[in-house]
Amino acid sequence: MGHVAHDTRVGAGLLVALGAAFSFGMSGAWARGLIDAGWTPGAAVTARVWVAALVLLVPTILALRGRWSVLRRNAGMVIGYGLLAVTATQLFYFQAVAVMDVGIALLVEYTAPIAVVLWLWLRRGEKPTRRSILGAVIAFAGLVLMLDILTGARVDAAGILWSLGAMVGAATYFVLSAREDTGMPPIVLAGSGLLLGAIGLTVAGLTGILPMAFTFGDVAYRFGTVPWFVPVLAIGVLATALAYVLGIASTRMLGSRLASFVALAEVVAALLFGWMLLGQLPEPLQLLGAALVLAGVVVVKLGEPAVAEEGEPLAVPV
Repeated sequence: MGHVAHDTRVGAGLLVALGAAFSFGMSGAWARGLIDAGWTPGAAVTARVWVAALVLLVPTILALRGRWSVLRRNAGMVIGYGLLAVTATQLFYFQAVAVMDVGIALLVEYTAPIAVVLWLWLRRGEKPTRRSILGAVIAFAGLVLMLDILTGARVDAAGILWSLGAMVGAATYFVLSAREDTGMPPIVLAGSGLLLGAIGLTVAGLTGILPMAFTFGDVAYRFGTVPWFVPVLAIGVLATALAYVLGIASTRMLGSRLASFVALAEVVAALLFGWMLLGQLPEPLQLLGAALVLAGVVVVKLGEPAVAEEGEPLAVPV
């Protein structure tokens, strides 16, 4: 009976995780339209996080009604989530792409699942199985093909360091999101973390660390032009607020290890939305890479250690 309940939880968690990945994945295509219209990447991501924070503000307050002690008790975790999982990930990534090819920066950041596996191994002794290692290798090979970095990529030492910082932020997102011992509903962690992240990005903009420029003309996409606030709302509501809530919920259902690998589907979603919104068709090698990423996720799931089958959480106390 317990095994059936666990399978049901995992099945539901996989669907929620894929929903989160596809929500996150649409952000790049919407943001590209804003950037082509004259927005800086820093302005686009700051608007994105502020919209999401404001959308979740009231639900977060309602979820905390009579439970403000939960927020105080987990203040350190919320600060870590807002500064690392939100602000650092976004800020470091945009710093990286300012000095190096986007493909290389993305590839380094998307090594986060491997960092999660190593963290669980070092902190809890959860040694990955051979099948999990094989799945990681397959997914990583798929990412290399999907990001098309095999020809003419420009590597910069400072960019690599910024990308590694973004990878640490992404890995922190999965590890902190998986914790179920805090008493914090997913929407509270997402809402409070995004609010801190929005403040952090704003400070980075005001101090000149993150260049910001806005325009308020129409934005062009494959299907036509729309007012500037349409992509801003799409990124903020669907690709951030909804995505973070789904991501936290799915990570608690699956554990940080498996959820981090399922999240690689975000790259597949990014290609799909790039075609739908921008008319960017992926190359055959990129399609092969997408298939390898999905295959790698399946292999990682099949290689989950026995503790996962018993329903114990995979996340580690931080």
